[in-house]
Amino acid sequence: MLFKTKRLSVRKLKDTDTDDFFDMMGNPKVMNPVPRPAMTRPESDAKLKLLMQQGVDSNTQIRAITEAGKDEFMGICGFLVNSENQHEIAYRLREKFWGIGFGTEIAKGLLNHGFNTLGYDEIIGDVFIENIPSVKILEKFMKPVKEFYNESDKCIDRRYLVSKSDFR
Repeated sequence: MLFKTKRLSVRKLKDTDTDDFFDMMGNPKVMNPVPRPAMTRPESDAKLKLLMQQGVDSNTQIRAITEAGKDEFMGICGFLVNSENQHEIAYRLREKFWGIGFGTEIAKGLLNHGFNTLGYDEIIGDVFIENIPSVKILEKFMKPVKEFYNESDKCIDRRYLVSKSDFR
């Protein structure tokens, strides 16, 4: 396990996450707010394998979210390094875990982990401006700093930022 929150644990991804990972990545309701198309089973399986292969030295550190004391895959979370060399939080939950505060809890857990364990001074979060649930989560902890066209997702994203000294 990498870190815990009150109700959640974060661990490495594993082969046994395949079905639940596809339940998330193949679900248009989960992927459209990103906005990205839902994945096929082969695409999802390939993405999981890629994420599992990324090591400690990688700019992408994506892990599995589980409920504390259980091993069921609930979603993914972690850190990316963007083109401006900023540390960015990332999280995505399976639809069945929406609406009960897990998104807020994992975002706060990522920020705590990033500042207190990984030693980051600033952390950002980018979100499609129409993804209102994620906008609301980021606004609890971060301040908007700019909007920009995200070429890879073909949408307008808003970047949020919080420094270690401003994080509560």
